[in-house]
Amino acid sequence: MRHYLQFGRFGFQLQAQEQGQRALVMGILNITPDSFSDAGKFQHLEFALSRAEQMIADGADIIDIGGESSRPGAPPLPLADELGRVMPVLYALRDCGKPLSVDTYKPEVMREALLAGADMINDINGFRAPGAIEAVRGSDCALCIMHMQSVPQTMQDRPQYEDVVREVTDFLRERVDTLVAAGIARERLCVDPGYGFGKTVEQNYALLRATRQLRNELGLPVLAGLSRKSMIGAVTGRPVEQRLAGSIAGALAAVAHGAQIVRVHDVLDTVDALKVWRMAH
Repeated sequence: MRHYLQFGRFGFQLQAQEQGQRALVMGILNITPDSFSDAGKFQHLEFALSRAEQMIADGADIIDIGGESSRPGAPPLPLADELGRVMPVLYALRDCGKPLSVDTYKPEVMREALLAGADMINDINGFRAPGAIEAVRGSDCALCIMHMQSVPQTMQDRPQYEDVVREVTDFLRERVDTLVAAGIARERLCVDPGYGFGKTVEQNYALLRATRQLRNELGLPVLAGLSRKSMIGAVTGRPVEQRLAGSIAGALAAVAHGAQIVRVHDVLDTVDALKVWRMAH
């Protein structure tokens, strides 16, 4: 299945791995003091820029900038604080030669990020906040629509589904239809099943196995973000700082099942693993 993804100043022709296309690697740049995996190492501007430059050198196709932690139990971040974290990094990186994504659910941050040159808005809330669609409608940025049950503070308390694959697919289809009805081109859209956002370990892996089904039913690229998450730790028994091997295996599995973008912390290792896997595929 071939997809064209309009990505702000950039554009990607995406084919499925089974057609020989490599997956895009999105490098995670957390600029939060309470990130579940980076422990705030990259919150200061100079360190964030150094990290982004390293990810680009390591082969990242996209940089995803996040100023608010969305780990289970995380409290909401005031708007001014998120803008204060994200905007200096975005301005500093906008001429780096790679597409820049901003991970936010706040319409005000979306607007400011797009004015500063962001190429994608990656919304864990699926553009459901009042004003979110209006904030992105007039641009040509890519939009990643993610599924989340409940909110970060409570999403992992007791996730419940009758059929997680069907319910996530139906949710994403409704959001896609709503955005298209609002005048947003399908070529700007991709979807993320939201691993760890209101799902048990078993539900996460059911969604992972159903990636190709999700891609084919919605007719859109799938972004898979499972790097270092608890679904890796639950299988390996490893703490977050020791989940490299499991995260690489998860990225390869996602691509094998049909994902066309993988969102990762460990860019170099993932890029290398994908190169070898693709050569042997």
